[in-house]
Amino acid sequence: MEKEIIDITFDVRTDSNGKDPDSASKTLKKYHKTLWSKKLPNGEDFILLDNVKGAYLYHKSDLGEFWLSSDSVIHTYRFWKKTQHIINQVPKEEIEYFYYLAYTIGGSMIFPGNRINGLHTMNQERGMNSYINDRMDLTLECIKRFYCNEDNPIFNTIKRYEQFFNLFVNFKGYCEYFLLHDMVSDDFTEVQFFLPFEGFIKNPLPKNIDEYNVYKKNNIEFLNKRNNRIKEYNNI
Repeated sequence: MEKEIIDITFDVRTDSNGKDPDSASKTLKKYHKTLWSKKLPNGEDFILLDNVKGAYLYHKSDLGEFWLSSDSVIHTYRFWKKTQHIINQVPKEEIEYFYYLAYTIGGSMIFPGNRINGLHTMNQERGMNSYINDRMDLTLECIKRFYCNEDNPIFNTIKRYEQFFNLFVNFKGYCEYFLLHDMVSDDFTEVQFFLPFEGFIKNPLPKNIDEYNVYKKNNIEFLNKRNNRIKEYNNI
């Protein structure tokens, strides 16, 4: 089978017909399937299917049964009411570039997408939890703490999908699998935050234009690095 070539410059909004790219972009779905169908840290194959009714991506084997969905994980807060007074101070071309990069493959992840007992999925909890506010760096800190069995704002949500997170053995395995090296320290013990972190606080949004510029700069740096890492991985 011919290997799928991944264009790290492709804006997944362009083939979603005005709908949410996480569900409507065929290119994004194809990229996810290509990138994340591979061997797990334990050597088992984790092959994703994209033709199972009711599932975005699906896997069933001795490892378990998994329904996975796409999530755009880099948030510009461009349309949030709470940040409009800040966004209005950012030059239009800068926010447009940031917004575009967030919709390249480097800005996307897959998480378990099936609801359990009617409770939030990972994607829903990331967006609704006021201690996270859709920030991927804070999400990753929660995942790190989960692997260490440490309390965090979304511990119970992650716990519901423990079977999925156990696939990667530990935090290092999770980060390596999803090519998140550029959001953690070299030894995988610390998350590299987009804003200074002094513990979880409610509404951890940038408070002013200076903070937003730091947040934007660090996000863009991560996106470019992860996209390049994805390109290198795809060319192997």
